[in-house]
Amino acid sequence: MRTIRWGAAVAVAVLGVMSLPAVAAPRGIPECTNAELVASYHRTDAGMSHRYGRIVLTNQSDRLCSIRGYGGLSYVGHGDGTQIGAAADRTPSRVRTIVLEPGEKVVSPVSATVASAYPRRECRPAHVDGFRVYLPDETRSQFVKHPTTGCRNHRVHLLSHKAYRQP
Repeated sequence: MRTIRWGAAVAVAVLGVMSLPAVAAPRGIPECTNAELVASYHRTDAGMSHRYGRIVLTNQSDRLCSIRGYGGLSYVGHGDGTQIGAAADRTPSRVRTIVLEPGEKVVSPVSATVASAYPRRECRPAHVDGFRVYLPDETRSQFVKHPTTGCRNHRVHLLSHKAYRQP
């Protein structure tokens, strides 16, 4: 896997700026889309009312593509993809352009607060079917199965995630 570091990415990481400047993919390498990458979720750890894991994007195509920055992430439910609660917050992290060869992966570390850490009245618990995952710059999402409990209250932020990086 090749990582290309850009001066703007370093400035963003150092300054903690959340909005990212547009940076072209390496010459001739297109940005990854849903046609190339398949999302999955892998649990890693738990503790203190938090569960940790990572969204993994795998290049299942037969060509190179590049990815940069944050995607979108939220809980969905009701068997029809209805968003449950607030979308994931972005945890400041280093942003890089990563070139993925066929079969290679990138990950976005995820932290999920357990819904029961909030009073029922504030949280308004709801069953979650899984995650809605958006790749950076994509307008169509992928569904990743992950049954759990979320909060209907959009003011309760249970999820946070970091920019995509090499595993």
